[in-house]
Amino acid sequence: MSKAIIKTEKGDMTVQFYDQDAPKTVENFKKLVSEGFYNGLTFHRVLPDFVIQGGCPFSRDEATAYKAGSGGPGYHIDCELNGENQYHDRGVLSMAHAGRNTGGSQFFVCHSRNNTAHLDRNHTCFGKVIENVDVVDAIKQGDRILSIELIEG
Repeated sequence: MSKAIIKTEKGDMTVQFYDQDAPKTVENFKKLVSEGFYNGLTFHRVLPDFVIQGGCPFSRDEATAYKAGSGGPGYHIDCELNGENQYHDRGVLSMAHAGRNTGGSQFFVCHSRNNTAHLDRNHTCFGKVIENVDVVDAIKQGDRILSIELIEG
């Protein structure tokens, strides 16, 4: 299984990808990581006991920050909702979208299972934080993703 380290201002989170359950989503995320797409972006949406969300290119710069949450990589990817691991539990990474098959770069990480069951099989789960999940709780709106490092397993 492949992994990544999401390095943030609040600490590093190690993620294990759901290579089998969401292969195209994982491939897209890794492609963007390898291009440095996420470096310097913020977590533009933080809802306690729900999710932290990042991956919008408009969040990189103060001049465009007012549009944070509406941007992407310039294309859309299809949702992958049929795998075994399509449940939004604590630490799960999932693709944000504005409707089925409209995701691209924005993703979120779940704080807990308390308020996320309605997301199951509506948003593609593509990984889970397996080390330092407490960093998810420490992230505040506006905190930056410093970089993401891919680790092939």
